[in-house]
Amino acid sequence: MTKSIRQSQAAYLLIDISNSYTKFAHASNSRLLRTTRIPTEKLTVAGIKRALKQKAVTKIVICSVVPQRNILIKRSAGKTPVTFVDPKTKLGVGIDYPNPRSIGADRLANAAAVAKLYGCPAIVVDFGTAVTFDVISAQRAYIGWVIAPGLEAMTNYLYQRTALLPKLVLSEPHNAIGRTTRAAMMSGAIFGYRGLVREILAQIRREAFGGHRPMVVATGGHAQLIAARMPMITAIHPHLTLEGLRIIGNLNA
Repeated sequence: MTKSIRQSQAAYLLIDISNSYTKFAHASNSRLLRTTRIPTEKLTVAGIKRALKQKAVTKIVICSVVPQRNILIKRSAGKTPVTFVDPKTKLGVGIDYPNPRSIGADRLANAAAVAKLYGCPAIVVDFGTAVTFDVISAQRAYIGWVIAPGLEAMTNYLYQRTALLPKLVLSEPHNAIGRTTRAAMMSGAIFGYRGLVREILAQIRREAFGGHRPMVVATGGHAQLIAARMPMITAIHPHLTLEGLRIIGNLNA
């Protein structure tokens, strides 16, 4: 296989550094090829260099919300060009926000992805360490967001702050009324969290879209569990942020 063919198959190494996990993907300019995930605390120069050696990489595209980890990328990249996503990066969407530099790079990657893949207006619900709602207007501009505690943060708080409540492995409850402590907690967690998501989406629709329904795309670790039974969510895209990085890589070629 020639070098040029290998490079066309894996032009980019995409890296999404979040508070809990770092996601990697090799990608061509048209699709993700392979994704992996590690705890962010275990991100190392050696690990990044291994990822670079796995495929021919012509560019690294990164969104990071953990600034102290960014130096690891710079130490690992060598001569490979690096694009750190920020408000000055070409995104394919505008920004209508009072202080653009305060927007997380992952928020911008989500906006780029949803606009390109699903169209506007749109809302991205990202189920991560926190759950975030990114709002993109019909004019293809990022106009704001909502942030709330993540599902695991809420359930772990109960476990950590009480003497008798157990730690949960989250799954779909069988009933709303629990017949055990664990079942009662599961019901409160899953049904209650869907209520939180439903109410925030309703408020956003009223404020930004006059009650009309925009595209609503869910992503992140608990997207399947929470969003799959919510008809107001249009689509579930597990790797939306990484897709956004691929799209941004193309726009900033």
